[in-house]
Formats: sequence, structure tokens, C-alpha cells
Amino acid sequence: MTAPLSSDRSRAALRISARVSGEFLLVLAGLTVALWLLGRMWSVVWPLVVGLLLTTLTWPVARFLRRRGWPPALAASVVTVLFLLVAAGVVALIAVPVASQSGELTDGVVEGIQRLREWAAGPPLNIGDAQINQAFDSAVSRAQEGVGSMVGAVVTGVSTVVNGVVTAVLALFLMFFFLKDGPRFLPWLSRQLPGRLATDVPAVFARGWATLGSFVRSQAAVGLLDAVLIGLGLWILGIPLVLPLAVLTFVSAFVPIIGALFAGFVAVLIALVSNGLTDALIVLAIIVVVQQLEGNVFQPMIQSRGLGLHAAVVLLAVTLGGSLAGIVGSLLAVPIAALIAVVWNYVREQLVDPAEEAGTGEPDPGAAAPS
Repeated sequence: MTAPLSSDRSRAALRISARVSGEFLLVLAGLTVALWLLGRMWSVVWPLVVGLLLTTLTWPVARFLRRRGWPPALAASVVTVLFLLVAAGVVALIAVPVASQSGELTDGVVEGIQRLREWAAGPPLNIGDAQINQAFDSAVSRAQEGVGSMVGAVVTGVSTVVNGVVTAVLALFLMFFFLKDGPRFLPWLSRQLPGRLATDVPAVFARGWATLGSFVRSQAAVGLLDAVLIGLGLWILGIPLVLPLAVLTFVSAFVPIIGALFAGFVAVLIALVSNGLTDALIVLAIIVVVQQLEGNVFQPMIQSRGLGLHAAVVLLAVTLGGSLAGIVGSLLAVPIAALIAVVWNYVREQLVDPAEEAGTGEPDPGAAAPS
């Protein structure tokens, strides 16, 4: 016969469940308000995030100069100018060879379009010129009917470009001030906070800063790996503009999804207009394979080692971030997950009972090995 339930224990379990559920709902409400405020201030938060990421990329050079006795303002100015020169050099490295071969590329594009028309006119499609002209006329009429929406799309695109330029300028100014005054931030923050917060908050910020640096370095490693593999494939096939395409692949690795699609589209287009359809398909296959290896193997492995996250967590974070916030979510998903892990680990360290930790019997990793 089954023993009856204890009424006292049942009521206690219900009270505990109700209290935990209420506390959980309060935490969710707080997070909802915080995310709402973040969205309202996004025009300021986004340049701040970009400036922090740029600072983690350029801080080692500024730190080197400061340790050599350079004044902070001078070191920050030199590093900012060097960053702008490097960015301009990357753009020139991509644009100059493309511009020098623009005539050949234009002729190749025209020839490629003609080849596509000839291929479409043959079996199995058997699309004649009359059908192509009819489709073109239909597209023109639809475009004329949708002039209003097209104008709206153009205005939206111009607004996006302007916002991007403003964000870039603000991020550069913030990077300069972070490089100049960054080391004084944590001591200042510690003086502003009361009690234990004066120790805990700066400690969490310091760990978060190290985590952001690991993220940028791991992303650069992934981009370099992509650039080497794709550039090697292009070089073996004899595709022109190998170096600019490799540089474009490396730079675009810092922009999730769209960056890879754009770099891949440019590489396939150049292969099509210069070497023909067969090599273009081979280049497309190479890019697809490399991108799949990057997204599912290289990036989770490299970032999991640098950020202390499991590869599956990295992969799930990118997927969740992309589904919630698109490109920006994919870009920020991994560092946000790493920062959450930093806060969780620090809180867990503070909540561990020293007596229980000492009684676990685990060896101290800092202790010397017995001789």
C-alpha cells in the first residue's frame, strides 16, 4: 500500500515553489526593463560597444608605448592614427587592384551575362530572347509601379549608411578616450562605489575586459584561417585578385553572416568573369566548405578555448543571437555569453563557503608537486 503524502511537507514544497517562482518572475521583469532601456539607448550603446571592441584590438600597441614612457594622450593619438592608416591601407589594398583591372572585369561581366543567356537558351531551359525581353519588360513595369517603395528603400539605405558613418566616427573618438584614460577608469569606479561593491564591480569589469580581448583575438584567428584557406583555393585555380580577396575575407570575418556572404559573392563573381562557370562553381564549393568548417568547427573550438566556453555553447549563442537580433545579435552573442559566464563564475566564487571548499580534498593547483 502506498504511503499517504505528508500535508506539512506538501505545503512547505508549495511555499518554496511559489517563492522561487515569484523571485524568478521578478528577475525576468528586471531583465525585461533592462533590455527595454538598452533598446531606447541603442544609438549610444552601439558606438560604445564598437569602440570597446576596437580598443581591445589596439590596446596592446598603446600599452607598449605607455610602458616605454610615452604620455597617455600621445600614445592614444599615435595608435588612433596608425589604426586609421591601417584601415585605409586595407581599403587601398582591395580597391586599387580592382580599379586597375576594372576594364577587364567589366568585359568579363558582359561576357558572363552573354554566356548565361546562351546557356539559358539551350536545353533543358530553352529560354529564348523573346522570353528574356518579356521578363525584362515585366520587371521594368513592376519597378515603375513600385517607385514609391523603391524611394523608401533608397531613403532607408541612405539613412543606414549615415548612421553607420556616425557610429564609426563616434566609435573612433571613444576608442581614443578609452586608450587615453582607460587604465584610470577602474580606480575611479572603485572610489565611487560603497562597501563591497568597490571591490566586486571593478574585479568583474577587469575580467570582462580580458574576455573581450580574447574574443577579438579569436575572431581575428578565425578570419585569418578563412583568408588563408580561401586564398589558397583561389591561387590554385588561378583566380585574379587573390590578395585583395583574401584581405576582404579576413576583414569580413568580423561581420557575421553578411560579411561572409559578401566576400563569397565577390570571389565567385570574379571567378565567373575571369575563369568561367566551372571555376566559379569550384570557388563557390570551396567557400561553402570553408564557411561550414568555420561556423561549425573552427570558430566554436577557437572561441571556446579563448573565452572559456564550450564549443556547443558558442554555437548555440550565435544561433540564438541571430534569431533574436539579426546580424548585430550574431556579432554580440558570443561576447555577451562570455561576459555572462564571467559574472556567473565571479558570483559563484563569492558564494562558495571557504570551509566547504577546503574540505573537498581537491589538490591546490598552485601547490608544489611532491618531489
